[in-house]
Amino acid sequence: MQHKRVGVIGGGPVGLVTATILASWGTRTALIEWDDRRLRALEAGKAPFFEPGLDELLKEELEKEFLVVGGDLSVLSASPVTFICVGTPPGPDGTPDLGDLERATADAAEVVPEQGVVAIKSTVPPGTTSRLNAKIAESRHDIFFVSCPEFLREGEALHDMRSPSRVVVGGTDPQANKRVADLFAPSEAPVIFTSPTGAELIKYGSNAFLATKISFVNELANLCDLVGADVTEVANGIGADPRIGRAFLNAGLGFGGSCFPKDVRGLEEAGTTRGYTSWLLKACTDINAQQRYRFAAKIRSALSGSVAGSRIAVLGLSFKPGTDDLRQAPALDIVRSLRRDGARVVATDPVAILAAASLIPEVELVPDPYECVRDADALVLATEWPEYLALDWARIRDLMRGNVILDGRNVLDRKLLSSLGFWCYGIGRPVVAPNLGDEQDRIPHVATQQSAESR
Repeated sequence: MQHKRVGVIGGGPVGLVTATILASWGTRTALIEWDDRRLRALEAGKAPFFEPGLDELLKEELEKEFLVVGGDLSVLSASPVTFICVGTPPGPDGTPDLGDLERATADAAEVVPEQGVVAIKSTVPPGTTSRLNAKIAESRHDIFFVSCPEFLREGEALHDMRSPSRVVVGGTDPQANKRVADLFAPSEAPVIFTSPTGAELIKYGSNAFLATKISFVNELANLCDLVGADVTEVANGIGADPRIGRAFLNAGLGFGGSCFPKDVRGLEEAGTTRGYTSWLLKACTDINAQQRYRFAAKIRSALSGSVAGSRIAVLGLSFKPGTDDLRQAPALDIVRSLRRDGARVVATDPVAILAAASLIPEVELVPDPYECVRDADALVLATEWPEYLALDWARIRDLMRGNVILDGRNVLDRKLLSSLGFWCYGIGRPVVAPNLGDEQDRIPHVATQQSAESR
């Protein structure tokens, strides 16, 4: 049996997941990584970042030899399709830095075979694929450029690669497009064929829309705080409309990570450079930045207006569960704000402590959540890791000095916490006081603030 062959440039979250899943589908895959530290980890069967299940799959495919890793681009000469999966991080002005991408595409164009396809999976501004194609065409007319954006969620990346909601292929040559699409046939996902720029905008537009949805529900949450409504009930009612849907209508600390902030900014900049201002995207970004500082202010209010001298335990540092990614993580901004105000902050995270040590050196980091909350005046849930939802809250009540919990993700059992004697603060939800019966498990927000301040 003749197996398909592909090349993948970039061993980061997108490239490594793409390469391992393609290999698991029986495609002979050559993964190119230029960073020595990452390459050594990959050769040892260890992902250089945390993604559930990835280490096991990587080792399996390396042992089967359907996946090979290295730094020599010459292996791409046997790959009819090469995926570009390098990072496009935000530059000083917030726009994507395409330096690594341009280098990777230029290097790939020197070695890919005649009629080869260079498929860009990196997230890039609209028009990038066509521009690179035109540039490379000055020296090679016998290769094709295609945009094939990724839609991988950190913490769910293996699932999303195996069972994507859609595969988007943007190119000008139907045969090249089909060659790329056929590689994803085992997923049985619908394929959307479009232009290169259309594919780039589908990626940007998808992330920007979801980010805007998050900012919108946080706007509603802030209004709920002012009028005494519960944003969870409001979101349930809004999300019941099939035109809207419930997904991403969860009020909290806002979005973070490597994708949403960068892609919203990138889409906004794509309009700005063409004489168009997207006020909606600007507002989305502003609301998101404000949300984490509003929560820091809520922590101060819950502690009678000042956190100076208080010991505050923070559960979760990564921007979401299932990853050790701290880029744009709301928890970091909240921790820094509390420290500036004189609080002693102790934090924990299941996988991100090592990465956090250099980012928040003034914060005590402990692996055990129970040690984290010991003698704390207040507890802040910043990342909704499942293990934190399953904690023994009666034990936590005994370990803490104070009895204030601030749920930054609106996921904790407020009735249980109230019955244990906690004051429970959330995002856009009325505060719950301790020891209230089932018929009175909520009290008006303003009155609660007054009660908290008079304790």
